[in-house]
Amino acid sequence: MNKDIWVYVEQIEGKITNVSLELLSEAHRLKTKMQRPGQVVAVIIGSQLEELISTVQEYGAQKIYVADDKSLKLYEPQYYAAILKKLIKENDPHILLVGASALGSQLAPTVAAKVKTGVAAHCVELKISENDQLVAVVPAFGGKVLGDILCPKNRPQIASIKQGILDKPVKIEAVGEVIKVDLSFLTQVKTNLKPLKICREEPKGVPLEEAEIVICGGWGVGDQDTWHYLEKIAEKIGGAVACTRPPVDEGWAPGEHVMIGTSGKSVRPKLYLGFGISGATHHICGMKDSGLIISINRDENAEIFKVSDYGIIGDIKQVLPLLAEAVTK
Repeated sequence: MNKDIWVYVEQIEGKITNVSLELLSEAHRLKTKMQRPGQVVAVIIGSQLEELISTVQEYGAQKIYVADDKSLKLYEPQYYAAILKKLIKENDPHILLVGASALGSQLAPTVAAKVKTGVAAHCVELKISENDQLVAVVPAFGGKVLGDILCPKNRPQIASIKQGILDKPVKIEAVGEVIKVDLSFLTQVKTNLKPLKICREEPKGVPLEEAEIVICGGWGVGDQDTWHYLEKIAEKIGGAVACTRPPVDEGWAPGEHVMIGTSGKSVRPKLYLGFGISGATHHICGMKDSGLIISINRDENAEIFKVSDYGIIGDIKQVLPLLAEAVTK
């Protein structure tokens, strides 16, 4: 039986996403746990992909399927899913790993429906059982429970995982065989999507996933005026501002793209500063692997203190103005 582990390598405008490289490293780790391992195989779809092939090989792809055509320059779910379906039907991979990005979160279940298998979405850990089955660990009930998801009767076993959950990617040089995918069948794939205009807005400040310092605020920050102190501090010390769910709902934070937790992003900064955060499990899952964790909360029994290296019991409205003044000096 074929035991190959496939990784869908997502690229945007000719740049491979970090989560795809993380998944290639994870595929090699999973391979070492298998009794009868196959190869680590990459699938990359897009236009003008030649320059990306060497990068995929550097991170350990032992075989690379390349679907390269000008019609695939922009992500089109029907085309991308049809290509993956074709490759899966022809090669019967054991496992397929996909990044839980906006693109991957749509593509993975679309492909699964086409090949009649399941998806373990937004996993926080991947394991291999004694019979070489994938065990995907997925949080439930707001992160209070971690469940093992298995798909023993259908192939491939598909799992999606967010950037930052896994260890940083490691280069594992491989002379990966490159296979160009015949795309002539795409003329038979129907699509009712047509790009009209591309609008991009560059994010302000340091991207959350790349920040070495993260300043995170929760419900305890209290209001928009106090929230501005977090932004001021982040600007002065070169950090990124993050949040839990309540600041998004209240409109203090700019949106879910800066939210940390099982329904947001996972980060591993060198320094994490938490203000007014209770420490719910679904948030802790997204920041527990930070280097140094310092938390400020007026509730001495707050759960966040259990994962913090240093804790300050105090009123956020008093602490933040003082801290903002100090970093300004």
